[in-house]
Amino acid sequence: MLSLRDVSVAYDGVPAVTDVDLELPDGQVLAVLGPSGCGKSTILRAVAGLEPLSGGSVSWDGADLAGVPTHRRGFALLFQDGQLFPQLTVARNVGYAPRLRRAPDTAKRVGELLELVGLAGYGDRLPGTLSGGERQRVALARALAAEPRLLLLDEPLSALDTGLRERLAVDLRAILRTAGTTALMVTHDHEEAFTVSDRMAVMRAGRVVQEGPIADVWREPADPETALFLGYARVFRAAAAAAVLAAAGRPPAAAVAVRRSALSLDPSGPLAATVVSSRATPEQVRLVVDADGVGEADAVAPLDSHPGVGQRVRLAVDPGRLAVWESAPAAS
Repeated sequence: MLSLRDVSVAYDGVPAVTDVDLELPDGQVLAVLGPSGCGKSTILRAVAGLEPLSGGSVSWDGADLAGVPTHRRGFALLFQDGQLFPQLTVARNVGYAPRLRRAPDTAKRVGELLELVGLAGYGDRLPGTLSGGERQRVALARALAAEPRLLLLDEPLSALDTGLRERLAVDLRAILRTAGTTALMVTHDHEEAFTVSDRMAVMRAGRVVQEGPIADVWREPADPETALFLGYARVFRAAAAAAVLAAAGRPPAAAVAVRRSALSLDPSGPLAATVVSSRATPEQVRLVVDADGVGEADAVAPLDSHPGVGQRVRLAVDPGRLAVWESAPAAS
């Protein structure tokens, strides 16, 4: 198990990460999520031993890693671009670490890993002949070939286009599960984090503001800013929050965040609104409405409906798609 206790890192006396506590059980994937500059990559580098700590500790199975150099921690690091050896074939790239250890049956192990990442038969290819997604799969196989007790993933899919990134995120999750690999991943993409990981830590300004199982963090964000970062559409406060909660059959609260699909077109719904804009997608019609007592909000409608701009409509609220703060939340 990886454990971080009160980890702090500073550059020239300026704090980059402050008092971070994290635990990663064996066989699970933890995503550290946050905007650029929040300190998530610094955490990864500190775990790898590439950044000295200004406070706290990093340990593995209870053993403090202070003073243990990077190459002796038993961790593997996968970068954004894979950083393959261009002059070596795919098979020799993947087999690099086992060859250094003079491990037996290296060729067999390389074949197994290439099959695991969906590249069986690619062993004789050079990296320059592969697509970006294929190269990243080779880099993943090479990292797994080192049999790391922890795999560190530094925004491993960010260099890929959107469609490929989404597909490879699903594959990455399956590969890590099949291999039983414990992994720490940093990313700014919450969809990628939701797809790949078991647990999530959200960082802001060098601190972890929330950590826990993916479903718990998504269902109950720690504060409005976290909710908006994770993909909730809007946050309402005071009278607007009370109106949304009343329409959902919930008691009033200080603030409420709503997902885009929490408000939906319903002729018998309790909220009245005026359509501001309407846009059809392959799955549904996305609306922006001016709801009475609430203000501008996002809503959805079925594809067979045709709400026009300026039309008065009724809306229902799905209580399961709300995040509610009973008392005053942190400022956002």
